[in-house]
Amino acid sequence: MKRLGYVLVLIVGVVLGHVVTRYYDDTYRRPAQTALAPGQKSPAQPVPTVPGQVRDGVNYEHEPLWAYGFIDQPKPGDKAQPQAPPTNKPRPNQDLDEQMRPRKVEGSTAEYNLVQIRDLHNVIDWFPIDHPKMTPIIQHGPASQGDIGRGCGGCHLPNGRGRPENAPPAGLPVAYFIRQIEDFRHGLRYTADPRKPNTNTMIDLAKAMSDAEIKEAAEYFASIKPIEHWIRVVESPMSPKVRYVGNLAQTAKEGGKPAGMEPIAGRIIELSEDEEQNETLRNPHSGWVAYVPPGSIRKGEDLVTTGGMKIVGGKIVQGKTTACGTCHGLNLTGVVGADVPPIAGRSPSYLARQLWDIQQGTRNGSQAQLMKLIVANLTPEDLIAIAAYVASRPQNAPQTAAPVATN
Repeated sequence: MKRLGYVLVLIVGVVLGHVVTRYYDDTYRRPAQTALAPGQKSPAQPVPTVPGQVRDGVNYEHEPLWAYGFIDQPKPGDKAQPQAPPTNKPRPNQDLDEQMRPRKVEGSTAEYNLVQIRDLHNVIDWFPIDHPKMTPIIQHGPASQGDIGRGCGGCHLPNGRGRPENAPPAGLPVAYFIRQIEDFRHGLRYTADPRKPNTNTMIDLAKAMSDAEIKEAAEYFASIKPIEHWIRVVESPMSPKVRYVGNLAQTAKEGGKPAGMEPIAGRIIELSEDEEQNETLRNPHSGWVAYVPPGSIRKGEDLVTTGGMKIVGGKIVQGKTTACGTCHGLNLTGVVGADVPPIAGRSPSYLARQLWDIQQGTRNGSQAQLMKLIVANLTPEDLIAIAAYVASRPQNAPQTAAPVATN
């Protein structure tokens, strides 16, 4: 019966999707009004509750700072510093012998030193069996950038599972992947928080990639099969105390030991299961744990599977959004042959960032227009709940079969 209920929600969602699309066409694509009625506010302009909170069309009042790796809102004029280019040279401020010492990880026959691990122009591969043979764009980056190109597998990992500060491209449809790179190229996708540096790096990489390299990367990541879980989601009123390094939450230390726990306070805290494995060794088999507020998974399930829709007195009362399965499939793992991304099991930090970016208008690709309407009424608590639930779902559940055309 529950499955039947999901199917009914999917049908209702499809109908709603057509309605929303028509609403978007009628509302946002008609000629601009020359004047507004007294007291009327333009729906396209966020309205600040405190002067100075809206800049460049972005309303920072409710920014999910935890998702971007910051503890306070950006100040006027704040911008990201460019990331240092890859290098195959040891760091002068660290012991040379320690940097050159060979390292291993459990289950791998490979052996690398820290200089090799850190060189994102020559991406290391602990587990070649996880994926196809790395192609030049995956291992070395755009040819046009020469020795400073970053291989896709450096940040996103050779198996495409990604990390909280970036995207998990494994399993994305080829057409969707290509469209996102084109959006980066043409200024249609950027970060709502101007301090996040790796988004600017991604934009530069997208501009440097040839069409053949984009297709090569898209086909590589699309061919990788997902595992069941990469992220462990834990509901808890408390989370470890953290500090942010490179837009990534890490366990705060006092005297070399974890600094204890603190109230989760309306955040998601996403940490590596083993900091040494994830950060020092870049082990793509070492996963993540996400601490989420109590009750957020159940609330997220309601929003994700029904859009918050209720049936009252035999009548449908529409919720504040559209069921995610309408486009992303009943299991949130995509629809066979469809140009939409699977979202199940992905980083909640990444998911929340993308939803907030879409709300703030910094994702403007063709399909982002419909998403803008879907997320328009979501509160910060809703974003947390949706991200918590979606992240908890298995990535390897079957995709939804595409509808069969009938005459």
